[in-house]
Amino acid sequence: MASDDEANAAAVAAEEDAEAAEGKTWRRKGKHDKPKPWDEDPNIDHWKIEKFDPSWNEGGMLEVSSFSTLFPQYREKYLQESWPIVKGALKEHGISCELNLVEGSMTVSTTRKTRDPFIIIKARELIKLLSRSVPAPQAIKILDDEMNCDIIKIGGLVRNKERFVKRRERLLGPNLSTLKAIEILTGCYILVQGNTVAAMGSYKGRGLKQVRRIVEDCIKNVKHPVYHIKELLIKRELAKNPALATESWDRFLPKFKKKNVKQKKPQTKEKKPYTPFRHLNSLARLMRSL
Repeated sequence: MASDDEANAAAVAAEEDAEAAEGKTWRRKGKHDKPKPWDEDPNIDHWKIEKFDPSWNEGGMLEVSSFSTLFPQYREKYLQESWPIVKGALKEHGISCELNLVEGSMTVSTTRKTRDPFIIIKARELIKLLSRSVPAPQAIKILDDEMNCDIIKIGGLVRNKERFVKRRERLLGPNLSTLKAIEILTGCYILVQGNTVAAMGSYKGRGLKQVRRIVEDCIKNVKHPVYHIKELLIKRELAKNPALATESWDRFLPKFKKKNVKQKKPQTKEKKPYTPFRHLNSLARLMRSL
């Protein structure tokens, strides 16, 4: 046993020396953690999700999984009109859905025809987006494997309602120009409604992460969305240069300093010590003058 261990250790050491001679450095966590040939292959897309094949799960689901969510009353009419579209899209994946107008809720659940185990999670995200005023044709796109969503809660970030409304309008911009610019640069669909911001896109290009950061910085008054747009434009141009792929881009990005404007302090008069006999003092002064 000892000789085998020594032989293995010698083989690993020889392999490390060979890699060091080639200029490669590998971080080893264990003896089986060896470099794979596809780790450095530029032609392989590590973010690509393999399409589900129904033959992988011919037996179907063992248990019924269901999710439900409430929706506001003003969405009732629209959901009632667009429900056949939603029902048809979910039926293709073997998911049943129910619209309860009495309770104001939407429910999705698996059936015997369900094959993909993860599709119920996608269906749950679909009804969440519908409840947050996302149009049905856009919300149905979440059933695609490459599409993800993020519902950002912004209602509790600011206490003052007037400030909250102003900062939310700042995120939209005049004629929705700021919101459209963010959508183009991040590659995401964004809808601001009430106390939430619904974003749909892919995590591949960090689009959803960028949207969350921009929204939270705007509502918290950390950074104006225009500055984020400038940064994204610069990053887009830098990404076109392959020579800068492995370098830090910090020196190219603009650095914005937050300037706190000092407010004028209100002038306060110093209070004189309280004397209960003020009229006596005035009489004494009058007598002295006489």
